[in-house]
Parts: sequence; structure tokens; C-alpha cells
Amino acid sequence: MITTPTPSMLRALPAEHRQRLMRVAREVSFPQGARLFEEGGKADRFWIIRTGTVELDMHVPGRSAAVIEILRHNELVGWSWLFTPHAWHLGATATTPVRAYEFDAPAVRMMCREDPAMGRTIAQWVGEVLAHRLRSARVRLLDLYAPYGAGSAV
Repeated sequence: MITTPTPSMLRALPAEHRQRLMRVAREVSFPQGARLFEEGGKADRFWIIRTGTVELDMHVPGRSAAVIEILRHNELVGWSWLFTPHAWHLGATATTPVRAYEFDAPAVRMMCREDPAMGRTIAQWVGEVLAHRLRSARVRLLDLYAPYGAGSAV
């Protein structure tokens, strides 16, 4: 399973944009086993993990959900909030107790509209996370369902 870290906010955003973003953050906790969101649900927030782990999963008809990736410290949980129709493309579950910073997506989208430079850096960061997640999903689904797994060419 792919467990390489996604691009972190600390590396992706300039200090000024990180500081502005953190002003709208609130600290939250989730117990082990808590469902953060369901595939297809309204994507109106996102999180940066402080401690703990979160599994991203994908609904597979006729089977149990396929775990796509495991997220850890400083990783973004949720990217669907940035792109219309603002619906989750995956599901997420806390696999350990999790402490995180939670962000209100409409407020962050408004900040991005008001400051185009900040909007571009956030879009670039989230786009890099999205590209990473798509690669992870592809490899994981090949491992689970292809006759010979992902193979060495992927």
C-alpha cells in the first residue's frame, strides 16, 4: 500500500499564506473509528492532521471499501472542498485517535477569491495532493483487483 506523504502545507505554502490560513483553523479531535466523511457527501471542510492516522477509502460495489492511502502528521485530509461540486470523492476514517486543524471550506474559498496569489498557491498545493492521491488510488486498485497486481512498471 502507498504510504508516502503527500505534499505538506508547510512546504507548499509561503509563510504569509500559511499564517492567514491558520487564523481560520480550529482544533478538533476524532476518536479511533470515527468517520470523517463519506464518498458523495458535502465537502464543506478539510483538515491537517496534527497527530494520529486517517485512512482514505473508496467504495467498491459488491465488496468492502478499498483503503487507498493512510494519512499522517501534517497531511491534508480532503481536497474535494476546493472543486465544484464540492462532494467527497473518497471516504475517510480515523484509524487511531486523531487531533487535527479543521478549516471551513467556504471561508477558505472566499480568502482565495479575495487574494488571487493565495488562491493560486493553495490550488497548486491541493492539486499536487490530488495528483498524489490519484496515483495512490491507481496503484492500490491494481494491487487489489488486477490479475498480477500493479507490477513493477507502475
